[in-house]
Amino acid sequence: MPSISNERIPARDLWLSTGGGLPEDALSSLTLSKEPDCAINSSFKIGSAAQTTIGLAGLSASYFHELRTGVKQTVLVDARHAVLEFRSEAYYSLENRPPGSIWDTIAGLYKTRDAKFIRVHTNFPHHRRGILSILGLSDSPDLTRNHVQKAFLQWDADAFEEKAAESGMCAFVSRTFEEWDRHPQGLALKNVPPVTVTKIADAPKRQISFLSSYEHPLQNVKVLDLSRVLAGPVAGRTLAAHGADVLLVTSPKLPALPALDVDTSRGKRTTQLDLTCPEDKEKLQKLILDADVFLQAYRPGALEGKGFGTHEIVKMKGDRDHGIICANLCAWGWDGPWKSRRGFDSLVQTATGFNTAESQAHAESRNSPSVIQLQPKPFPVQALDHAAGYLMAYGINVALCKTINEGGSWEVRVSLAAVAQWLRSLGRVSPEVGFGETAKTMPAVTCPPNDEVRSLSSEWPQSGRSPNEKKMTALRHAAILSETPAMNGDKGTAPIVLNSSPPQWYNQCRVICREI
Repeated sequence: MPSISNERIPARDLWLSTGGGLPEDALSSLTLSKEPDCAINSSFKIGSAAQTTIGLAGLSASYFHELRTGVKQTVLVDARHAVLEFRSEAYYSLENRPPGSIWDTIAGLYKTRDAKFIRVHTNFPHHRRGILSILGLSDSPDLTRNHVQKAFLQWDADAFEEKAAESGMCAFVSRTFEEWDRHPQGLALKNVPPVTVTKIADAPKRQISFLSSYEHPLQNVKVLDLSRVLAGPVAGRTLAAHGADVLLVTSPKLPALPALDVDTSRGKRTTQLDLTCPEDKEKLQKLILDADVFLQAYRPGALEGKGFGTHEIVKMKGDRDHGIICANLCAWGWDGPWKSRRGFDSLVQTATGFNTAESQAHAESRNSPSVIQLQPKPFPVQALDHAAGYLMAYGINVALCKTINEGGSWEVRVSLAAVAQWLRSLGRVSPEVGFGETAKTMPAVTCPPNDEVRSLSSEWPQSGRSPNEKKMTALRHAAILSETPAMNGDKGTAPIVLNSSPPQWYNQCRVICREI
């Protein structure tokens, strides 16, 4: 096995873990920062995780392009740019105004009666109402965090976690690594890799011709993106950056998070379908017939109940041209007692031990007394969501390569909890390095942005049926491909709204427009 530089070892391990067909020598085309973990203030190797996951998404797209065209290229990722992209939702602007906060006013950590901490996620209105209902509080205009804190002091942490789970709400106890390792869900995830690519059906090989010319690696690849919040949408945005026709499908009946949607929809087209309506279900079935990728990020079993489970999708696709890639993302994995629970990045960080460990490291770097009870400290970025999104894009690209080399339909799986386990496996830096003078902090959210953010950003033109044109500026993609640069604002567009397009593929939309 050829020698490889230290900064590329995590990339090599993941590259080789996803099965045969990916040549190890392709890793020589990937250039990463040599000291990535000074790029962000954390005791965990978030810099390594950021440049590795973004780099693998770019490298796998590049290899797919090579299989289709014979064109080789290099991929470059700077760790600082990568960790900034891990917080892209904070660094865009509309009409020179920064995005609003993505956090609900009562979301976050609370101390409980038994002197533990619990984190609640209330960004969606129904989740907020549900948590308040358990606490016996009304959602009045004068409600404050102090009111919520007083109510939590009437509960023990584990009892509230279970009550929230029974009610379908989002609340998780802050644990240590040792506690998580003993937990049944932690045990269920033991040795589960952060991304898996599995063949699920036979299908003809994808036909290629070196006579074809592609400006971008994923050009003509059709992706249905049924995901929300952050990790899944980041995966779809990454595929769009490399040229895929990504159609984001959301429901008009579900609440949206506009401050996130604007950023994660860049490069996509957006449409809305109500899957409780037979006509809209039929429209999605027709889209699947020509789709290459079906990406979804609902809890395990949620779409099966509507007739769009993995095996149903493979049957719908049938023997048309080639197989389909079913990309499934969830919070807690597909096994264990929590497999059907809701979860978000901040909750997974808290439950799996990261926030307790980060708090201890930060205190140690400040020589704080060990007898003081420390409040759990979250990462400065939503690292699990973003890493999961880029690993999902990577797994999809790997599966696309396999449709050329082997044929078949494939399932890609990524869970936030397995990604957390992988991040932990990368090891840590000392508290002095993670929180010392050499560690860079994340830029403040300002408008105009500071010089660092501005130098890495570009303007994005709008597309679709937005009522008023708005100037949008956002971070450029951190993976730089030498021959097929990512689609940033110079070539991509931003839909701004969730119904910018009809539920049709791009080429079909162009035909209709010409006819009109």
